[in-house]
Order: sequence, then C-alpha cells, then structure tokens
Amino acid sequence: MIHRMKLWHDSFMKILEGTKTIEMRLFDGKRSAVSVGDTIVFEDASDGAQMECAVLALHRYPSFAELYAYHDKVSIGYGENENADPADMLEYYSEEEVRKYGVVGIEIKAVKDDRTR
Repeated sequence: MIHRMKLWHDSFMKILEGTKTIEMRLFDGKRSAVSVGDTIVFEDASDGAQMECAVLALHRYPSFAELYAYHDKVSIGYGENENADPADMLEYYSEEEVRKYGVVGIEIKAVKDDRTR
C-alpha cells in the first residue's frame, strides 16, 4: 500500500541523506493503516519535492517520551549537538492527542526521490 505524508524541509533532507530513519507520528487512523513493507511518499512542505520510502518496521509507544528513550536522537531527526526533548513534539500534537492515540516510530529508508543530488 502507498501512503502520503508531508514533511518539513529539514526532516525531508535528513531522511534523504539517511541520518533520520525514524519518522515520529501519532498512531491515529491514518498511521494505523501503515504496515511493514508499505511505501510512504513524503512531500517536502517547502517545495513539493517527493521521496518514496520503504517501511521497515513500526515501533509503537504510549508517549513520545518512551519513543525518545528507545531510539537514538540522530535516528529521530536531531543533530549530534542538539538536545532531544520529547516536549518538542507538543509543537505538532497535543498531550490529549498523544494520550488518545499513542505514538508510532515508523522506521523507513528512502528508495527513490525526485531531487537531483
């Protein structure tokens, strides 16, 4: 199955470069349809560029704090010198949404993109 999701430019580039290997989302109706072996087409919100990623694994947690505890910060999109703080995710999702749905770390690998490298 093919799924479509938008990404901020920074996250898009980190996945393209292979450093970000875990995309963090709510485990809501849309994400609960994702399975290992599926394809996600990510669209860069800044310019509409697209990239296809293979779904390698799904890691479910009740909160972003637990997800952060089990994955290294580079794999979830932080730089080596950045502080990885689960509270950062409250910029995108409310605490109520996190309690209601839980979260998922979608382990991915870019397999095709429309950018020139």
